Amino acid sequence: MKSQNEDIFSHLELGPVDPILGTTIAWRNDKDPKKMNLGVGAYRTEEEKPYVFEIVKQVEKEIFEDLMNGKVNKEYIPIDGDSTFNTCSKKLIFGQNAKNLDNIVTVQAISGTGALRVAGEFLRKFIPTTIHVPKPTWVTHHQIFANSGLKVAEYPYYNPKDKNFDADGMFSHLQTLPENSIVLLHAAAHNPTGVDPSHEQWNQIMTIMKTRKLIPFFDSAYQGFATGCLERDAYAMRLFNENGFQMLVSQSYAKNLGLYGERIGALHIVCHNSKTAEKVLSQLKLVIRPMYSSPPQHGAIIVSRILSKPEYFKKWTEELAAVSKRIIEVRHILRSELERLGTPGKWNHITDQIGMFSFTGLNEKICESLINKYHVYMLKNGRISLVNFLFNI
Repeated sequence: MKSQNEDIFSHLELGPVDPILGTTIAWRNDKDPKKMNLGVGAYRTEEEKPYVFEIVKQVEKEIFEDLMNGKVNKEYIPIDGDSTFNTCSKKLIFGQNAKNLDNIVTVQAISGTGALRVAGEFLRKFIPTTIHVPKPTWVTHHQIFANSGLKVAEYPYYNPKDKNFDADGMFSHLQTLPENSIVLLHAAAHNPTGVDPSHEQWNQIMTIMKTRKLIPFFDSAYQGFATGCLERDAYAMRLFNENGFQMLVSQSYAKNLGLYGERIGALHIVCHNSKTAEKVLSQLKLVIRPMYSSPPQHGAIIVSRILSKPEYFKKWTEELAAVSKRIIEVRHILRSELERLGTPGKWNHITDQIGMFSFTGLNEKICESLINKYHVYMLKNGRISLVNFLFNI
């Protein structure tokens, strides 16, 4: 046993740098004036500044006035979060007229990441099975679920040769999974590839999972941000819900409302009936209470006001569509320029993909060369952020 006069933490090893956040750190430390950061996943203005939605600015002013007038305070909110926020978030995901809303448990979470972690703890306690994630997937998925105590496995998803969805590989793999296996699905704009199943393929996935009695877990980080249409980006989740699945959904407002730093999101669990939903909610509260006690209030108020007032909702969706359109336009510009320069290879995948990221198909060696020789910072799996590419074309 070491005494307090000694370094009691000297046995620790230096932890690895986060592959995404570490890219930004390396870019900041680079002194080259022409450096580019294509790694960060946050939308920017044409002046390369953080973008704040105009409707968010408007609501922030209202909240400040209400705070000064005593209509808003800074006290704790319930363990499961703001009730108006939860109701509005549930309807945004599943639809205003979804027939089973009373059977869906919703708790406010610390953005999508927090929702995934709460779900991981909950599943470990009550459905201690393996969670199957696509290969590749968002790098943090593995860590979140492993640290929650779940076993994590991968299923085929992406075909690197053709740079498209590996439908046959995924379908075949799903057929081999035992009942009650949990399958993580990206609701829209798969991260990092930007490659999504078609509606027909989503129907096939749904049929296989229903036959095999598998449990869907959707990660919805880009609803409305992917295509500019909230309904289109919710297609898969609503399809599964309408077909009677009991399932989980993590939801984030980081991208589609630009609330990155507010850490605002939700976790939804679709139950068989309202009686079971009551039990699930009680157990989720027991997971949340010792983890972070209760969620933050401010972001929930912003989202609640925008989603609950028709005129605000309209302004938001119009602004969201414009943001999405801008990213789509950049895809076409990037592809056209690559083809104009006669860059070796085919580049149709740039415009076939959706969302804020492009899985370029560049290998690690080429990515390292771009970083070291040309000061173009990107993830070494070839993923680039198109929102940062906007300023360098």
